[in-house]
Formats: sequence, structure tokens, C-alpha cells
Amino acid sequence: MPPRTFIDAIRETLADEMRRDPTVIVLGEDVGKKGGVFRATDGLWAEFGDDRVIDTPLTESMIVGTSIGAALNGLRPVCEIQFADFIFPAFNQIVSEAARMRYRSNNGYGVPMTIRAPYGGGVHGALYHSQSVEAFFTHVPGLKVVVPSTPHDARGLLRSSIRDPDPVLFFEHKKMYRSVRGDVPDTDYTVPLGKAAITHPGTQVTVVAYGLMAHYALEAADRVAEDGISAEVVDLRTLRPLDTETLLDSVRKTGKCLIVYEDNRFGGYGAEVAAIVAEEAFDYLDGPVTRIAGPEVPGVPYNHVLEEWFMVNPEKIAEGIRTLAAY
Repeated sequence: MPPRTFIDAIRETLADEMRRDPTVIVLGEDVGKKGGVFRATDGLWAEFGDDRVIDTPLTESMIVGTSIGAALNGLRPVCEIQFADFIFPAFNQIVSEAARMRYRSNNGYGVPMTIRAPYGGGVHGALYHSQSVEAFFTHVPGLKVVVPSTPHDARGLLRSSIRDPDPVLFFEHKKMYRSVRGDVPDTDYTVPLGKAAITHPGTQVTVVAYGLMAHYALEAADRVAEDGISAEVVDLRTLRPLDTETLLDSVRKTGKCLIVYEDNRFGGYGAEVAAIVAEEAFDYLDGPVTRIAGPEVPGVPYNHVLEEWFMVNPEKIAEGIRTLAAY
């Protein structure tokens, strides 16, 4: 199969899973005839019809609430939140209902549903179409949170998410939809949830990233290699459950850890990674656990210059690696 774009991998996987399992349904705003705002569901309505590809009102709480009910009654819904920025009206349904159902029912009921949502900035989306919201949900036991960075992983992780017996939030960086391409096997493979990947071996600094930042981290690692610095890149892929084994093995090898994420720095997902590294690998550290993240402003500006100022980029990461390597 020729290289596929990130959005191709998502679309083709949805179709494959719907063909494989008649209980898989797709629902969300404009996911039917229009194929979704990013065309992630393009062609599904024509093949599977109104009963399995369902256009909904612009009501995120209803989209998720309906999916919970469907999941409790034998279906496997894949619901799309048009932008991750709009997920908050469904926050109570996700956190108080879907995440807690198995616990509150003493393992009597599961909620096998997947919530897809495009996230992230750098696309001139400004405040309400650029947010990174993963940290809100990684806090919650009962939820799995997945952030793929390649078409290969998007396909394998989406399959695993749809087949999982519990709720999964599947975040897709919108800037990668058509800019990232890669080889995708034409087989029914899966990528296990909760397993990180070493995408660039190194010996001096561990760089931890996910989503778009995993690509920028790889570019930064190549840049600092020209300076004689060996950086190892860990692509987390799944934020919850976190693959602490791969993370800590890398940090214990390199002795230094740089965590990269696009969200605001304070209270972001990287803070939890930093805490785990400090608690579990302190004796191996040769420098401070360091974070590179978005600045402390309420949102991504629309103005191009200010947007670039907000966004983490390969050069910012490379400079962070150089500073930490020299510590």
C-alpha cells in the first residue's frame, strides 16, 4: 500500500471496523453526507447508511450521552467531537458517567465507546479551534487517552480503541491530518494501548513527546546530532495508561529528561510525567527534569506572528536539548 496521510488512516480504519463489526456505529456533527468538517468520515454514509452513520445536532452532551446509552446496549459507538475545544459541554457525561460506569456497577457494565476529537494549534484556528485538552481527561481513572503521531499508529491504535471494552478518548492533531504521511500495512494489525515507542535512539537526553510534538522532537534530535548530542525520543502514543516502563528505562539510560507538549505549561500533562520521573528515577538523573510547553496565556492567538510565538517548534526543542545536555 502506498504511503497514507494521517486522515486517510483514520477514515480507512473506521470503514474497516464497520465492515468487520456490525455493532460499530459513527455519530457526530456533519459526519454523514458531508463526511465531517475534516472529511474523516467521507464515504461512510454512502456505504453504511443512516442507521450506522448518524448526523447529530450541535449538542456535544447529547452526542456523548447517546453513545454511552448505545454502548450499554450492545453497540460500539465512535462519536466525533468536531473540535476538541467543544468537548466541554460533554465533560460531565465523559467523566461522571462513561469513566465511572464499570466501577459503579461493580464490573457489571462496560462502556465500549471511542470519542474522536481533533486538537491542537498551528492552523490559524485561534482560541476556539486550537486547544489541547488532554490533561483534563488523563486525570480521570476509567478513561483511556490516546494520541497517535503517525498514520501507522493512528490505524493500529484506533482499531485497539474501538475494540476496547471501556471508553477511549482518541485525540488527533489537526495539523497532521494531511501534512503527515507514512506506510500503513494492509493487514488487520493493532497497536496496543499503553505502549510507548522509541522513535529515535539516543544516549544523552530523553525527549518525551506525543502527537505533533513527537514529529518536532524527531526533527530537533536530528538538529542536535549535528552538534554531537545524542537524544532519544520517546513517543508516548497513549497518555493513559502511561507506559512508565519504557519512559523510565530511557531516563535511567540517559540521565536527563526533557518533556515536550503543546498545552499550557502549568498543570499540563508533562507535569505528571515529570513527577513520575522525579519519583522513580531520581538516583539516575544528571540534570533537572525539564519541560517545554505553551506559554501561560488563555489561548492560541490568531495573528500569525503571535501564533508562532505560542507554538512549540523544533528549534525550541533543540535549544532545550542543548541546554539540558550541557547541564
